[in-house]
Amino acid sequence: MPKEEVRIDKWLWAVRVFKTRTQAVDACKKGRVEMKGVTVKPSRTVKVGDEISVRKPPITYTFHVLALAENRMGAKLVPEFLENITPQEQYDILEMSRISGFVARSKGMGRPTKREGRDLKAFIESEYSFDYPALWDEDDDE
Repeated sequence: MPKEEVRIDKWLWAVRVFKTRTQAVDACKKGRVEMKGVTVKPSRTVKVGDEISVRKPPITYTFHVLALAENRMGAKLVPEFLENITPQEQYDILEMSRISGFVARSKGMGRPTKREGRDLKAFIESEYSFDYPALWDEDDDE
């Protein structure tokens, strides 16, 4: 007899939304997982037909539960258990962040790499490089 309810942290891990169950639990505790617009605890149960929103900055994914699973599965089986109903504008945000090349660095993530440093320097120099107007003429030194 198939189960009618599964913990949300187990389900998110089983359908490969998160790599580890610990990451799924942490996302729930930090308020990044919602059902019907309400943040949920890791112990919240999901049922077939529920809609789950998962915020993974910079975008929010939305999934429709098609079937329940407690054990992790292969990637080929995932479409049988969830339907990705994430709006296209969320993917547009993701694409814009990739194109911009700006790496959002969280506090405590260490120093920028050499490449990031060069990119930042080039950006700053191109943004603020302009010629100051001459305040006096060369001939007026007398």
